[in-house]
Amino acid sequence: MELTGTRPDRASLAGLLTDPKLVREFGYINGQWVAAADGGTFEVSDPATGLALGHVAALTADDGIRAVDAAQNAFAVWSTMLPQDRSALLRRWFELILSYKEDLAVVMTLEQGKPLSEARGEIDYAASFLEFYAEEAKRPNIEGVTSHLADAEVEVWREPVGVAALVTPWNFPSAMITRKAAAALAAGCTVVVHPSRETPFSAIALAELCERAGIPPGVFNIVTGRASAIVPAWMSDPRVRALSFTGSTPVGKLLYRQCAETVKRMVMELGGHAPFLVFADADIDLAVEEAVKAKFATSGQDCLGANRFFVQREVYDVFCALFAERTAALTVGPGIDDCDIGPLMNESTVRKQHDHVADALSRGARLLTGGAGHAQGPLFFQPTVVADTPADALIMREETFGPVAAIAPFETEDEVLALANSTEYGLVAYLHTHDPRRIYRASRALQFGMIAVNRTKVTGAPIPFGGVKQSGLGREGARLGMEAFMDVKYICRDWN
Repeated sequence: MELTGTRPDRASLAGLLTDPKLVREFGYINGQWVAAADGGTFEVSDPATGLALGHVAALTADDGIRAVDAAQNAFAVWSTMLPQDRSALLRRWFELILSYKEDLAVVMTLEQGKPLSEARGEIDYAASFLEFYAEEAKRPNIEGVTSHLADAEVEVWREPVGVAALVTPWNFPSAMITRKAAAALAAGCTVVVHPSRETPFSAIALAELCERAGIPPGVFNIVTGRASAIVPAWMSDPRVRALSFTGSTPVGKLLYRQCAETVKRMVMELGGHAPFLVFADADIDLAVEEAVKAKFATSGQDCLGANRFFVQREVYDVFCALFAERTAALTVGPGIDDCDIGPLMNESTVRKQHDHVADALSRGARLLTGGAGHAQGPLFFQPTVVADTPADALIMREETFGPVAAIAPFETEDEVLALANSTEYGLVAYLHTHDPRRIYRASRALQFGMIAVNRTKVTGAPIPFGGVKQSGLGREGARLGMEAFMDVKYICRDWN
């Protein structure tokens, strides 16, 4: 489908898809498409143009509780289904997502703004979790344990915890749902999902395909609306036994407190403030190319996005010049035109870019390229590089979550490792060097949950995704991703 130059509005959104039924304006509870009892809706708009794409049901706390009722009732059947049968349904859902990849990517680009090629990549990424956990669903078996008692036999069972609440962000509106839901469903849990108000259509399309896959009513529920109206009721409901949340650290702390009363299992993927370390022995051309990927994917709106670039003094000027040149060449425009940089999600994100650039310059940083809004529209910002950024600049202390990169020089390994670790966050760090001993030392010393060495892409369904310190709790992906959704039961049987 050729979409370049298209500026869809609400009336034409469904018409751009091969299957218009993927666009619905309702929540999905107990296998039914539901509107708000009072008829309330909220508008979803294209951040590139500001045009309305549609209006989605603004469901309430009562609707959220109805979703928990449905999930609780469905749990009795889903949790006792043969693992291979759950696996087959997840596999079918995976196949349907790939068969509608282009439609799903178009929906995502229009409501989220990311370039179309990135949206296609996210659909592949989202589907991969269903494929992976379709296989893992068969594997959480009973474990034999050597008995410590002469007259007893010992076993350890893994059982699903019950209903899981999944609260997902706008920057990866499909993959963050499937990464959580696939693990929970494979474990035998049922789920209630609250997608971001900015990007509900991606979640709704997943629900439509979930239904077509044959997953029973009540197993997967989507509750659209305002998080403040829906999520607190889930946090206080003792039937909701687990929470998986991706979002900001302040909101994560709030949910952490709310979960305490009912002692829920939790997985939290929170903020990031990734350092990007370049040593003098690195391949500088490669480091520059990987720096562009690490900074500007999803227009910089990525928790894995590199925020602080530390470059050893011997190669500092060369790196700055090449990185600024590559950054200045990035194209900016609507995601549907598949430019390199799309719009930012909202006005507050744009303001933060302005504030961080202005603050850095006021403290002595040099502007190498960009630094202002873009003629494409109010939610666009020029891809920007500032050099000689002092440690006390806001951008070196806060997650920017946008297309602004800050560079600073360093002299020694010990110095840069201390700078990299001087943050409350610990999600991912990027390291460029060819010294094998330094790779080992630095990987050990960096206080981050994930380390990318001489590359940027590290994520995928088989790896344990997550951070340390205030970047989160637990892991998503890999077999570890099922742990929050399973309890351990110990059985000791007498031989007599």
